[in-house]
Amino acid sequence: MDTKPHCFTVLMLPWLAHGHISPFLEVGKRLSKRNFHVYFCSTPVNLCSIRDQLSEKIFPSIQLVEIHLPTLPGLPPHYHTTKGLPPHLMPTLKQAFDMAKPSFLNLLRTLKPDLLIYDFIQPWAPTLASSLDIPAVQFLITGGATSAFFYHICKNPGVKFPFPAIYLEKHEDRKITQLLESSANGLTDKVRLIQSIDQSSRFIMFKTFREIEEKYIDYYSVITGKEILPVGPLVLDTTQNEDNQQWESMEWLNKKDPCSVVFVSFGSEFFLSKAELEEMAYGLELSGVSFIWVVRFPEGEKMSLDEALPEGFLGKVGEKGIVVEGWAPQAQILDHSSIGGFVSHSGSGSVMEGMKFGVPLVAMPMHLDQPTNSRVVVELGVGVEVKREKDGSFLRGEAAKAIKEVVVEKQGEEVRRKARELSEKIREEEMDMVAEKLGELCSNSKRSEEEEIKVVAGKLGELCSNSKRKEKEMEVVAGKLGELCSNSKREEKEVEVVAAGKVGKLCSEMKVVAEKFGELRSNSKSEALVA
Repeated sequence: MDTKPHCFTVLMLPWLAHGHISPFLEVGKRLSKRNFHVYFCSTPVNLCSIRDQLSEKIFPSIQLVEIHLPTLPGLPPHYHTTKGLPPHLMPTLKQAFDMAKPSFLNLLRTLKPDLLIYDFIQPWAPTLASSLDIPAVQFLITGGATSAFFYHICKNPGVKFPFPAIYLEKHEDRKITQLLESSANGLTDKVRLIQSIDQSSRFIMFKTFREIEEKYIDYYSVITGKEILPVGPLVLDTTQNEDNQQWESMEWLNKKDPCSVVFVSFGSEFFLSKAELEEMAYGLELSGVSFIWVVRFPEGEKMSLDEALPEGFLGKVGEKGIVVEGWAPQAQILDHSSIGGFVSHSGSGSVMEGMKFGVPLVAMPMHLDQPTNSRVVVELGVGVEVKREKDGSFLRGEAAKAIKEVVVEKQGEEVRRKARELSEKIREEEMDMVAEKLGELCSNSKRSEEEEIKVVAGKLGELCSNSKRKEKEMEVVAGKLGELCSNSKREEKEVEVVAAGKVGKLCSEMKVVAEKFGELRSNSKSEALVA
C-alpha cells in the first residue's frame, strides 16, 4: 500500500513589490519542503529578479508562472513592479494589475491548484478562486500589531485602538489616511484591504510569531473571525548565499571589535532626501560609532555619493565608516559579530532580521507599516526610536543620541540584553503547523468536491430510477386507456343493438296504432251512411 502523503499544489500571488515578493517566496520555499508543489506567480520583470534564487536542484517543486499586465500609457513592462516605479504611477500599476483578472482566471483554470495564497490589495483573486471552488488564504507580510491596527482603523474609524503602545503621530496619520483613501478602478485601498481579509478561507497567515505578538494576534482573530497562522520571521539563511561571501567590505568588518559597528539601511524602495542624507551623515559623525551605510537613490536620479553627502564627509570618516551605494548583503552583515546596532526604516523584513540576529534597532520609520513596526520594537524593549519634529523631519543630534544609546552607552545595556534574549526565542517551527493546516484545508476542499460529485451522481441515479418507474407507470396507464377504449367500443355496440330494438318495437307499436286508427275511421263512415 502506498503511504506517501498526497502532494498539494498551491498558487502564490503576491503584490508587485519586492518587499512582498521576498516573504512570499520564503513561504513558498518552506512549503515546497513540506509536500507542496508551488506555482509562484508575478510579472516577468519581478520573476527575473528572483530566478537566480531558485536552483532547480534545491527547489524542484517551485515553478515560476508569469502573469502579463496590459500595457497602459506611461506603464511599460519594466514598470510592472514597484521597484523604481515613479510614485505618480502607483495608481496606474494597481489599475493594470486589476485588469489582469482574465489572465489570472485562465491560470487558475489551467493550473487547477488545490489552494491560492494571495496578498492584501487584490480582492478579485479570492473571488475568482471561489468561482472555481478553490480555497484561498491571505498572507499578510506585516506583523500582528500592524495588521490588527490597520484593520481596526478601517472597520472602526474614530474608535481608539485598544493597545496604547501602538499609535500614529499626526504626520504619520495624515500620510496613512491619504494612502487608505487613494483609489484605483473605483476601489480605495481601505476597501481592498477589508475585502481581501474578509474573503480569506478560515485562515490568515502572518509573518510573525506568537512569542512577541500574541495579544495582537488574538485580537485580530476576534475582530476578523479568522484563525491566525504565524509563519515565523522568514529570515534568509545566510549560509546559503554564496554571493554574500564575495562582498568586498566584509574584510573591513572582520577587523572591528564585537558589537562596535552600526549598520544603516533604509530598504530598497524608500529614499532619504538630500537634506535627510546630510542630517544622517552628520548624525553618524556625531555619534562617534563605526558604521556601514547603504545609500540608495531613486530610479533615474543621477547623483554621486560626493554630491549627495556633505562636502568632505567621505574623506573625513576614513576608516571609521564605509558608505556603499545601492546594495549590501544585509542578512550576512547583521549576522556578523561586529554589528552592535541597526539603523532602519523599520520595514517588516528588516525588523525581523534585526530580531533574528539579536541586533538592537534604531528605528527611523518613513511610511506604511513602518511606524507601527517601530512601536512594537520599542514596546518589546529591543530598540529605540529616533525622535522626529512635528513635520516628520529628524535632526542629526537625535539620530546621534539614539545610535550611541543602542551601541555604546550604559543606558542601552537593557536594550542589547533583550535583543539577544529575543533572538534565542525566534524559530521557524511555525511553518510545520502552517503546512499541516493548509494541507487540511486542501483535503477538506477535495472531500467536499468529491462529496458534491457523489451527491450529484446520486441525484442523477435517482432521476434515472424515477424515470424508469414513470415509464412503467405510463405502460400501465396506456393499458388502462386501451382497456377503456375497448370497453367503450363494446358499450357503443350494445347501445346500438338496444337502440335498434327499441326503435323496432316503437315502429311496431306505431303500426298497431295506425291500424286501430284506420279501423276507427272505417266504422265511423259506415255509421254515417246508415243514418
